[in-house]
Amino acid sequence: MLIPVLLSGGVGSRLWPVSRELYPKQFLPLTGSTSLLTQTLQRAAAIENISAPIVVCNDEHRFLVAEQLRQAGVKAAAILLEPEGKNTAPAIAVAALQALKINADATLLVLPADHVIQQPAVFAAAVARGLEAAAAGFLVTFGIIPTAAETGYGYIQSGSSWRDGVHYLKQFVEKPNLETAKRYLASGEYVWNSGMFLLRADAYLTELETFAPEILAAARKALNGAQNDLDFARLDKAAFALSPSDSIDYAVMERTQKGMVIPLSCGWSDVGSWSSLWDVEEKNEVGNVLSGDVLVHEVNGSYIRSESRLVAAIGIDNVVVVETSDAVLIADKTRVQDVKHIVSALKKNRRDEATLHKRVYRPWGSYESLVNASRFQVKRIVVKSGHQLSLQMHHHRAEHWIVVSGTAKVTCGEKEYLLSEDQSTYIPLGNRHRLANPGVIPLEIIEVQTGSYLGEDDIVRFQDVYGRSQ
Repeated sequence: MLIPVLLSGGVGSRLWPVSRELYPKQFLPLTGSTSLLTQTLQRAAAIENISAPIVVCNDEHRFLVAEQLRQAGVKAAAILLEPEGKNTAPAIAVAALQALKINADATLLVLPADHVIQQPAVFAAAVARGLEAAAAGFLVTFGIIPTAAETGYGYIQSGSSWRDGVHYLKQFVEKPNLETAKRYLASGEYVWNSGMFLLRADAYLTELETFAPEILAAARKALNGAQNDLDFARLDKAAFALSPSDSIDYAVMERTQKGMVIPLSCGWSDVGSWSSLWDVEEKNEVGNVLSGDVLVHEVNGSYIRSESRLVAAIGIDNVVVVETSDAVLIADKTRVQDVKHIVSALKKNRRDEATLHKRVYRPWGSYESLVNASRFQVKRIVVKSGHQLSLQMHHHRAEHWIVVSGTAKVTCGEKEYLLSEDQSTYIPLGNRHRLANPGVIPLEIIEVQTGSYLGEDDIVRFQDVYGRSQ
């Protein structure tokens, strides 16, 4: 049984300001109309005889994963929630242990959820070629045939051919300097490390027990102690915390004698920076990638993206300009990796722009802050059909709700009533209340908050269908 394992634990900080900690790049439509996670699901589903996926993700992202699976029409075999990020070796370990509960002969196709593959049929054919090696107990990785002397990727040296385009794996090497990368490219022996793997679950766990037994012990204990929560399995927090944080490369692949590599050219990118997104996007006649409401004059070789307003650029070359409703990034295209310094500064200063967008997604829908002042705030709230917010109250604010579209079911104190378009209601400070959408179309309201404190932590939850704790 071939089971895809989607690793969706990243935060994508190098694509700030579009990708942020609580809504990172795998959930965003960066290339095309669907998210990178959805594209990965579709790419996996197209592979012959493949089963339902196992998804490993951050607890904070669980409802984003569940919603995008629902929209893609995919029922997961399991959604495993990591209490904290521990890198890929523990994540794959818990997925392998879960897969063995499904089928004792499970083979895993491990896929990061935030990559782009422009030729999925070529990738599917490579997976088919690797199945025999995986069945024989080898740990197979996919190496991308380099197109340039790239210093931003790790490399894999491939050895002699095993059969049918599958090679013995000689060694993993770290991200090189430019001269070393040029030497690797000229030799023809090296491929980029893609982070994608094909391996039997039991074979991986055997090697992990040999080379990193503490990771396997922690993973096994964390999964055995997992608590089911709606469609999710919450790994035991204390047990998972004991696991070392290590990649599958360091923990296993650099040490095993059972490594194989399949050199592959399929239009792959890890979309690890704005310049790599420029690489994979279609460009106009002067090398520009323009997205959104953008006007340019005498601009060449640039990536310019607008999300909320007109962006105009004149007389600049080889730059990245990314606009969102609350932040603008301007960078030389060769320096976009340094965006991490901006994100670090935002976190150090405890600024929300590092983690949140203006539009914040919740399991019931989303809210967006439109106006924020000292004693009042205006929000746009959208509630999905059939969903509801928690039964809650606030100590410091009252709320006014105006229905823009759809039907609202309102609980306020002991009263319960319906509101339709253009109707409004008032929720006094301290009253228990709930907002629900009983209709078939999204409910949109404008909420005006007034009070001495308007922070999101002024919420006391009494009931919540999504299992969120106070």
